[in-house]
Amino acid sequence: MDAVTTRPAPDTPDSSDQQAFVDAVEAWAEKELRPVARKYDLADEYPHDIVEQMKELGLFGATIGEEYGGLGLSSWTYAQIVIKLSSIWMAPSGIVNSHLIMASAIERAGTEEQKAKYLPRMATGEFRGSIGLTEPNAGSDLQAIRTVAKLDGDDYVVNGNKTWITNSMHGHGTLLLVKTDPAAQPRHKGMSLLIAEKARGFNVVGKLKKMGYRSIDTCELNFEDYRVPKANLLGGVEGKGFIQTAGGLELGRINVASRGAGIAEGALKHSLRYAQERSAFGKPIWQHQAIQMKLADMVTQVEGAKRLIEQAARKFDAGERCDLEAAMAKLAGSEAGAFCAQEAMRIFGGYSYSVEYEIERFYRDAMLMCIGEGTNEILRTVIAKQLVERYRV
Repeated sequence: MDAVTTRPAPDTPDSSDQQAFVDAVEAWAEKELRPVARKYDLADEYPHDIVEQMKELGLFGATIGEEYGGLGLSSWTYAQIVIKLSSIWMAPSGIVNSHLIMASAIERAGTEEQKAKYLPRMATGEFRGSIGLTEPNAGSDLQAIRTVAKLDGDDYVVNGNKTWITNSMHGHGTLLLVKTDPAAQPRHKGMSLLIAEKARGFNVVGKLKKMGYRSIDTCELNFEDYRVPKANLLGGVEGKGFIQTAGGLELGRINVASRGAGIAEGALKHSLRYAQERSAFGKPIWQHQAIQMKLADMVTQVEGAKRLIEQAARKFDAGERCDLEAAMAKLAGSEAGAFCAQEAMRIFGGYSYSVEYEIERFYRDAMLMCIGEGTNEILRTVIAKQLVERYRV
């Protein structure tokens, strides 16, 4: 079977062991994440101690196959974990998500040698990875990238720039999308993925200042005569990079959908508590019809998004095509996050603008989910095209 289309065999998504792990992660997040989230976010400080705890929990190997030392969790089980984490503090989930998307690509499309070399180290968190796709001139239009890799003996020599790369400062390498044949037509046939470990010429230019999604190392990268062994060409064949990248979009969109749904659920929980504690005009504000309508709309969006995420994740676990379902889940999850965060700000009123209340962080974090892993405007066109393709008259 072609390495590009191979997907690890799915596990049993509803096993008691996996549900127990979800519960254990939730308990850890309540105990360890919630007390420090505001401190790290406001200081924009990388949570080294939290990362070490995530390594001990096994989160960096969550979806990596057990044969490589990972937990082999289903994508639906992992989605539930991401929702739980993001309902408390979304940013740390990004450290694991980017890493696991890289691991998934290696497990799905890599050579046996690449799997054996990287996946066991990635499962423990010894090697933490990222995805190097976006460039200053190329976001949604990945075929417009300008980073070039030229073969020189047994190495590729890479020159170019990447931006908005999460995990790139404190991580150990990136799955780097490059042009190995810039003159190829169509353009995607000249694109390849390289497993790029940090070395001379791999330059982390600096951490980007962000409105939200703070504490996490999202950086600009510069590659100047950076040499990557030919053996690190993902799958061992040039020209497969765009297809390999597209193959990981389904999982990436399920992950982002889960982060959005988690933000939405967290905003709802904060709002429910505040609406019962805060009084106005002689009664708790939840008893006012305007607040009741907001709470009703919020919970409906949260639960609807979670059902779409489950549908996409279960199809992914079964090895079925789920590009339409993943796009719908990402659209619904991210929009639920943005909607619920904004409604929560309205429920909290003036206090929502104070950093003394955590709800302002949910508001700042939410919009990224509508932009990352395919803007929602692009996804709407994807959904429409897939609908017509599936239901032609």
